[in-house]
Amino acid sequence: MGTQARAPALQGLLVPGIFFHNRRAPCSQQLNEQQLGWMSTSSSKPMVSAIVLAAGESRRMGRPKQLLRLGERTLLDLALDNVRKSSVDEIILVLGSSAAEIQQQVSTQGIKIVVNSAYKEGMASSLRAGIGALEPQAHAALIVLADQPCIRHTTLNRLIEHHRSTRPQIVIPTYKGFRGNPVLLDCSVFSEVMEIRGDIGCRAIFGSHTENISKLEVDDPGILLDVDTSKDFESFLASGDISLPSVDLEIRSDASRTADTNRQLSADRPDLVVVGRDETAAALMKLGRFLRFTTTLVDPLFRLQDLPEADRVLRRLDFSLLDPNPERYFVVASRGQFDEDALEQALQTNAAYIGLVAGSKRRQELAGTLERKGIAKERLEPVRASAGLEIGAETPEEIALSLMAEIVAKRGQARAKS
Repeated sequence: MGTQARAPALQGLLVPGIFFHNRRAPCSQQLNEQQLGWMSTSSSKPMVSAIVLAAGESRRMGRPKQLLRLGERTLLDLALDNVRKSSVDEIILVLGSSAAEIQQQVSTQGIKIVVNSAYKEGMASSLRAGIGALEPQAHAALIVLADQPCIRHTTLNRLIEHHRSTRPQIVIPTYKGFRGNPVLLDCSVFSEVMEIRGDIGCRAIFGSHTENISKLEVDDPGILLDVDTSKDFESFLASGDISLPSVDLEIRSDASRTADTNRQLSADRPDLVVVGRDETAAALMKLGRFLRFTTTLVDPLFRLQDLPEADRVLRRLDFSLLDPNPERYFVVASRGQFDEDALEQALQTNAAYIGLVAGSKRRQELAGTLERKGIAKERLEPVRASAGLEIGAETPEEIALSLMAEIVAKRGQARAKS
């Protein structure tokens, strides 16, 4: 492991480098200890650590988002405070880009700092740095993102207690069915995390552990709120809090889109259901409205007033809340965040079309995961990856146009057969 030294003007430990492969014994070597001691008294509860990932370059933000301020505190200070209030036994902060500046401005008392010199390789390098720096006694680790300052410490404690009582290999928090962060990893998967490469996080190992993943529903929208762009930060400042509409299915209540006419509207028109809220999703809503589709956006944080072209917003990942429609077209454009669960649900409906805005590699990963969950391979074949007609689309608007063109073609083929 790298040398340890006390950083100037800091209370934390500075551990440069990322190679800590000899730091811990493999989890399999601790099985006897776990089997004998897991259900022991509270005074000897298994050790749970937190790894806070704060090494990113903040390219989309254009400045270190870890140091953005909400009042007198930085985003990273707020995130660390929530972790400190929880019942974790150690906190490891992984820095990389702007490490020196962050250390000067953020309180790190009682925290072990690891500087990931390979941060440009992507998130996986920071995961490896954090896992490698864990104390050998750690039975599990929470993987906390530095740009999520609103997660309640009680949510972190619920994840820890759920792991201690049920012992899954992976615990994922959900809010209204939508997956969020932080993820809790059992030590039995640490060795797999050490093999991940590239700009990908824990999701890389989820597919091979479908039977040992536990989803824990929490009443905490903070697990979904992060700050990736200046627009995200400005929206957060404008709102002042994280209160969200409580209605799961909200229907636009203007003259042409009232709740009373919704059922007739849904039955008489084709229904475009888009999971996600990025620029491609917004463009799809606009094109769908123009082409006289009923437009439904699926996202837990979305407000109808933000996009006039959306007829409905579904804030719970439960497609059974939508009225039946034989002409329902799904597009999953959630950038990997909700795609597995959305596809699984869409495949259980009589969808006329299911499109996935992702590359062929991601589609193969999802197909393998869903097959392991018991979905027959032939049911997965109609799912369109890199969805849309081939028109050389590059911008979000062009991608949306290619998707709608494919959906219109699909409708035409269905009409020709009827």
